[in-house]
Amino acid sequence: MNIDGRHYRTIWPIGDDAVEAIDQTKLPHRFETVTLRRAEDCARAIHTMIVRGAPLIGATAAYGIALAMREDASDEALDRAHDRLLATRPTAVNLRWALKRMCDRLRNHPRSERAAIAWREAAAICDEDVETCRSIGEHGLKILREAAEKKDGAPLNILTHCNAGWLATVDWGTALAPIYMAHDEGIPTHVWVDETRPRNQGAALTAFELGGHGVPHTIIADNAGGHYMQSGRVDLCIVGTDRVTANGDVANKIGTYLKALAAKDNGVPFYVALPSSTIDWSLASGRDIPIEERSSDEMLKMTGRLPDGSVATVEIAAPGSPGANPAFDVTPARLVTGFITERGVCEASESGLRSLFPPPALRATSPAGGGG
Repeated sequence: MNIDGRHYRTIWPIGDDAVEAIDQTKLPHRFETVTLRRAEDCARAIHTMIVRGAPLIGATAAYGIALAMREDASDEALDRAHDRLLATRPTAVNLRWALKRMCDRLRNHPRSERAAIAWREAAAICDEDVETCRSIGEHGLKILREAAEKKDGAPLNILTHCNAGWLATVDWGTALAPIYMAHDEGIPTHVWVDETRPRNQGAALTAFELGGHGVPHTIIADNAGGHYMQSGRVDLCIVGTDRVTANGDVANKIGTYLKALAAKDNGVPFYVALPSSTIDWSLASGRDIPIEERSSDEMLKMTGRLPDGSVATVEIAAPGSPGANPAFDVTPARLVTGFITERGVCEASESGLRSLFPPPALRATSPAGGGG
């Protein structure tokens, strides 16, 4: 994606001993990048949400392992880096997936080769994520085309929650990728952007992205989505996800469940866009997903730009009142119209997921279809 006419990924290597990442805690008021030189830098960036979004978390963790191997390529150092990075965010399964892939790739190689192999593997994870998201966008574009044909030239109104654009991945995004492609194709689109309290990823990040790409959009309060659905002003919803269990339950940013309920009640299609690396086959249902509890400060305080251009954090709640801050909720599969993946669109169920991603033993006789 482009910022002021320059193409950026969210994370990229600098030579062979450091990586640069966009500091998303500074957006939308300032565009800054940070240099990550050690595994600990990557862990801190993930934990403090300098980088966020399940695919980007995985990519950053992969580079964390690669940077650790620059300092010490022993098995003990690999284990330490793995455990430190894994502890940063408990809900997003891409983190565990990327760390397992990196460790599996390195275990059977001598220490002298590990640094170079890790660097190449982390870069491969990033490149694959870009192509995966591009394929998600192409499959989702078909859904938007069909929906737009029913509008007789009127804008297609899409509601999204949190940020599942290119800032949540290495490039393109998941839920926003089809929207970018539809806009570029000339399909009239308009996006209702949930503010997504408490960290305001919608108002800060999704709106920043859409505005930069020229996509018409409107920021709305989190609680306004149901109203717009009732009044017939939402044609469909597309969200991302941090983890999908084997039965099709979806963990996503807190508030997603309420949007899915409102969509179901009003007959509005509700799609979830995801790379296959976000599927957690080890969990039977969403009841088993660990839900991250974050600091109540995220809820009780807010950061914004003052009239003089400075950025400040202010308290917005009654002094002394405690706060609870679950970062995610779980949307049951029964509320999801379908999954948009890199291999195509499927039903939100285990059989639907298996139709595109069969177990390894079945792939020789039952190959997955679709692009990607």
